[in-house]
Amino acid sequence: MPAHATYDAVIVGGGHNGLVAAAYLARAGRSVLLLECRENTGGAAVSTRPFAGVDARLSRFSYLVSLLPGKIVRDLGLDFAVRKRTVSSYTPHGSGGLLVGGPGTADSFARLTGGDREYAAWEEFYGTTRHVAERVFPTLTEPLPDRGELRARVGDGSAWRMLFEEPIGTAVEERFSHDLVRGVVLTDALIGTFADAHDPDLRQNRCFLYHVIGGGTGDWDVPVGGMGALTDALAGAARAAGAELATGHEVTGVATDGTRAEVTFRTGDAEGTVGARHVLVGAAPQALAELLGEPAPEPPEGAQLKVNMLLRRLPRLRDRSVDPADAFAGTFHVSEGYEQLAAAHREASAGRLPSHPPSEIYCHSLTDPSILGPELVARGHQTLTLFGLHTPARLFAEDNESARSALLAATLAELDSHLDEPIADCLALDENGEPCIEAKTPLDLERELRLPGGHIFHRDLSWPYATAETGRWGVETAHANVLLCGAGAARGGGVSGVPGHNAAMAVLGH
Repeated sequence: MPAHATYDAVIVGGGHNGLVAAAYLARAGRSVLLLECRENTGGAAVSTRPFAGVDARLSRFSYLVSLLPGKIVRDLGLDFAVRKRTVSSYTPHGSGGLLVGGPGTADSFARLTGGDREYAAWEEFYGTTRHVAERVFPTLTEPLPDRGELRARVGDGSAWRMLFEEPIGTAVEERFSHDLVRGVVLTDALIGTFADAHDPDLRQNRCFLYHVIGGGTGDWDVPVGGMGALTDALAGAARAAGAELATGHEVTGVATDGTRAEVTFRTGDAEGTVGARHVLVGAAPQALAELLGEPAPEPPEGAQLKVNMLLRRLPRLRDRSVDPADAFAGTFHVSEGYEQLAAAHREASAGRLPSHPPSEIYCHSLTDPSILGPELVARGHQTLTLFGLHTPARLFAEDNESARSALLAATLAELDSHLDEPIADCLALDENGEPCIEAKTPLDLERELRLPGGHIFHRDLSWPYATAETGRWGVETAHANVLLCGAGAARGGGVSGVPGHNAAMAVLGH
């Protein structure tokens, strides 16, 4: 139970954003209580051993780091590091494929497309996104600029139009002619976002933007020690600063008059209430409304399949020109050509599981073998994590178990079509002789992580500028002393710590 009856700040939820807020506020001398319903902090940014008797710590739900500002790492003195991947991506195509990253990239483009045009367009396009990243990323830990201010900061009217005003499909189709290249570019607009390249509401653009601005470069890096290394470091920083972290405490209600608040909670065998000057909520806006007893917003819908695997060895590829260690070192794209993505979206929109489900795969252990026990490393084991696209929660509503099984089988079959051996033949076995593979649908994520509709961003991503609904920091709610500090805040989504930082700054009056 909490040590005190009242606190300067009570934080609901112990995910990485809640921990960031707790650390900042405690370092500023505020009394802080963080309440987390699970038995451990970290939320979706954790490392676990999902396979019985196997010494492999997988980043089970969130995989890579791009949006975490170095400012937060430095401010909080975190003992945390990331490593660059040696390859950006590999996409199989026929008997060959496209390998991006390193000195052979231009030649790989030329072999795939028959000339130099696509590579030149690629370099120009990502030069533009880097220009935008350099100017937008630093604003994420500042008060929200208005739209005009951010546009002036970007400076390039063509880049602004491409990313902020026109559907990203327009830019992709104008700049690239090869279907596979178009698809590789588009994937960043669809991670956790069920949208078409030309959707007029530009959800896909907002998703794309956050995927290309991280760190001012757009790089996606591997957390050393797994994602849990970050949240363990954050928990340590919060505790060291004096924050009280109470796990196994489920918040059941929040009442506020705008100045003082009461937070009710329950543990396994008791209930309690604690007072607070400020309440910071790391849960989704949907959950916040329920805690306040207010009408909930329209429920969001997640749209992804998450699969974790442990392999005895990497599979052989049909494309013999590429070493599997290079192909899997970056993002391995499967069935993500431009027309394949469009077809999968049409099928899912019609209520059917995609017949050729698109996905992308990451092998973290190639970059950071420390997540595997020494014995597994010596024997050549590797992890694979797969993220499937265009699989909205509605497809699993009738029979989650059956739909999950069917989708997993179809997804692995798509991967197998590019391998020289079935991926099933490469799977390690756990201590019970079972294959080391697990799959999570949006409904599974809703049940396990309390993500509404299984939406990994809590709701559709926002533009990184002020609107009529946002306050100074993008964390404000209708109640002066209740703030969002999770992914559902403006400039939320992904493993960034930005909403946690911004909610703390709002409390401190910055």
